[in-house]
Amino acid sequence: MATAASAPSRAEVLSLFRSLLRTAAKFTDYNVREYAKRRTIDGFRENRGLSDPSLIASAFADGRNQLEVAKRQVVVYSLYAPKVKNVMEIRSG
Repeated sequence: MATAASAPSRAEVLSLFRSLLRTAAKFTDYNVREYAKRRTIDGFRENRGLSDPSLIASAFADGRNQLEVAKRQVVVYSLYAPKVKNVMEIRSG
């Protein structure tokens, strides 16, 4: 695991990315699910060009914090899941 002094490995960053996408997929509401997925992808693209190890470590720590928040929000959203599916989730015959 990366510390504040060292940058995370490529495998750790990819693991965080996959974890955020998996967590996003657990949201019951279509709009929230797509927002979380889009926000994850955009956040990683935004930080793709970082080269300073301290900035990389900081962005990685922020991503870990966002993952924990998303996991808690999945639970909260599941408690108040809408009774009717969004029109985007309804499949036609």
